[in-house]
Formats: sequence, structure tokens, C-alpha cells
Amino acid sequence: IQLYTMKNNDIEKTNIEKSKIFPQLVFPLEKHKNKIIEFIRNKINESNASGAIIGLSGGIDSTLVAHLTVEALGKDSVIGIHLPDSNLVRNKDKLDAEKQAKSLGIEFKTIDISEILNSFMDVIPDGNQSDNRTKGNLKARIRMAILYFYANSFNKMVIGTGNRTEILLGYYTKYGDGGVDILPIGNLYKTEVRALSRYLGISEEIISKAPSAGLWEGQTDEEELGLSYELIDQMLIAYENNENLTIIQKNKEISDVKFNNILSRIPLNLHKRKTPPNPIA
Repeated sequence: IQLYTMKNNDIEKTNIEKSKIFPQLVFPLEKHKNKIIEFIRNKINESNASGAIIGLSGGIDSTLVAHLTVEALGKDSVIGIHLPDSNLVRNKDKLDAEKQAKSLGIEFKTIDISEILNSFMDVIPDGNQSDNRTKGNLKARIRMAILYFYANSFNKMVIGTGNRTEILLGYYTKYGDGGVDILPIGNLYKTEVRALSRYLGISEEIISKAPSAGLWEGQTDEEELGLSYELIDQMLIAYENNENLTIIQKNKEISDVKFNNILSRIPLNLHKRKTPPNPIA
């Protein structure tokens, strides 16, 4: 996985839009947009790929990545693939993904993964005893395998849709949605993803939609994490800048349990951000 990163000093004052995280911070939207577009284009060219494969969930992250990728490569070089599980009732996601693909003019496919998932559960002796998390991770890995099937078939790269907040928390599936070639928005916090999406004119309906990986019925990111992304980003920014997090906890009245749950994810999931370890020679 190649993670796109920017220096902290790239976050400089402009007159475009103020960050919703800290009033004193101004997020350089046009600069970030141009750097991401250039990054996508360069990585595709370096790999001699013919274009990009994007898993379109119908959510804000994949929608933003699709917009930026089309701007970088052109609509004819991008394929969007929606991979629903018909065991879950999430018809709105399919409609949203299809609508975004149509507005961008890209090729779009919908592939129901429920039969593949059910086959796994039937073949594995203990499959039907698995919990939501285990089955959800398997679902993410099935999606990854299908995206790479198309990437290999058409000499394209799988473009990841993970953001900085998810990466720092390890809030993704190893070798699932974390199994990608590049991460164009991997240095944008979730609140910055929303700001850039508004700047690009992405539908407010998509921006305000409750984030969910669609791993099990009723699952949403913020409910599972226990805090809103706005609060989580404030904590992560303070953490990365070695600031006093207890001030945020006190001002925002965050319970010890929720506060520690977020912070503990960073070291516990560090293995997801590193290549597998090997013995020292």
C-alpha cells in the first residue's frame, strides 16, 4: 500500500474555507485537490496502468475519490464497482453509487457478493458460528478480491478510499478495504474529506449520509467508534501534534471509556500500517 502524505506545513492559510475542526485552521482545498489529482495521475503513469478501479460504496469517501480520479485520468479510464450484500437491506447505497457513477460518466458495475459470502459460510466448518466482525472482515476481503480481478483483467490499479482518520485508528479490514494500490485521500481527516467534497460540489445528501462500511445490518462508523468524526478528528490532530488531549476530553465531556477506546486503537492497530514483520538476520 502506498500512502499519500503531505507535510504539516502544507496546511497553510488560504481564503477558501475554514476547517470545521479548529476555527483558527484554514484548509487549502484547491491545493489539496491539485496535489491529489497529480498524485493519482503520476502513480498510474509510473505503473503503466490503463486506468483505475474504484469500489463505489455510495458513501462520501469513495464518491470523493471517484471525482478526483476522473479529473486526473478522464472518465473513460475509470471503472466503478458496487459490491453489495443482498442479505442486508441497503438499496439506498446502490442508488447513490449508481447516481454518482452516472454523473461522472464512468463505467459502472454492480456485483452482489451474497452468494460468494454464503458459499464461504457453508464450506467453512465453523462458518455459521462466526460473529458479525469476522463475517464483516470476510466480506471486505471478498470485495478486495473482486476489485483486483478487474484490475488484473484490464491492467488497472485499485484506488483505495481510506482516509487519514480510518488509517490512524486502523478502522478498516487488513487485506480487505486496506488492500489497495494507492490511497489518494489517505492524508485527509474525515472532516477534511467532507470539506473537500463540498468544495467540489458533491451532493450534500452524500456528505451528510451516516458513514457505514455495510458490514452488518444497522452498522454505522460513528456508533461503532462511540464518537462523532468531528470529535475523533480533534483528538487525532491533538495527538499527532503532541498537544494535551485531556483538555479536549474535558471541554467536550468525553467519557473515559470512549476517550480511551479511540486512543487505544492507534497502537493496537499499528500492525495494519506496516508490512508483515520478519526475523532480523
